[in-house]
Amino acid sequence: MDRLPEDIMFIRALIANVVFAGNAGGSDWVLVDAGIDGFAARIMETAEARFAAAKPKAIVLTHGHFDHAGSLEDLLKAWDVPVYAHAKELPFLTGQEDYSEPDPAVGGGLISTISPLFPSKGIDIRGKVQALPEDGTIPGMTGWTWIHTPGHTPGHISLFRESDRMLIAGDAFTTVREESLTAMIFQEKEVHRPPAYFTTDWDAAWESVRRLEALKPHSAVTGHGKPMGGEELRQGLADLVRDFDKVAIPMQGRYVHRT
Repeated sequence: MDRLPEDIMFIRALIANVVFAGNAGGSDWVLVDAGIDGFAARIMETAEARFAAAKPKAIVLTHGHFDHAGSLEDLLKAWDVPVYAHAKELPFLTGQEDYSEPDPAVGGGLISTISPLFPSKGIDIRGKVQALPEDGTIPGMTGWTWIHTPGHTPGHISLFRESDRMLIAGDAFTTVREESLTAMIFQEKEVHRPPAYFTTDWDAAWESVRRLEALKPHSAVTGHGKPMGGEELRQGLADLVRDFDKVAIPMQGRYVHRT
């Protein structure tokens, strides 16, 4: 099941997905995540083709890693719009902290091996970014709620709409083995853990997947991989929750603390 609700579309910004939430032809829409550096022009072209108002009401970040916020600063030069993220993600978006360095020893695959080359430095968009409302609502996204799903980063969030059980999961889990270059090239579908080399709290990551599985989403778009839904998504999430300690948590690594 690759079909998404009509008001949800995404593009793949090389390795990570960028989501456009809003009805085609309308003026009320929100961008979720901003892809890697160098994709601002494509994101803006997509917005201009899809929406009557090419500028979104807001940009919401599931988290601030380089592949989800890389084009953010260029977008903000063109769009004077607010950015929202979880309060615990703000230090990485206001120049106060950098992310933990990636761990190439976990996950296997070429992408894990080269992960030390990936940027881990935070960005500084003070004056543009603010914390999401504490009541779980999302400005500009009526009917949606945000859910704190830490583990991959301290302030990672996922977005959920109860009316049709639509989930925007970010990197709380993915639908491709993101550590493998081959799997990424061919977009081989499977419900998979968060990208291992950037995940720093595996217990929290497990609890986050458990929380999302309990929502029984009907369809999902994740930060990496193709959309998934129906029984494939339901069973995949149930299996991941059940076997997380065996199939998701690495046997060893910089941020792995097995007892």
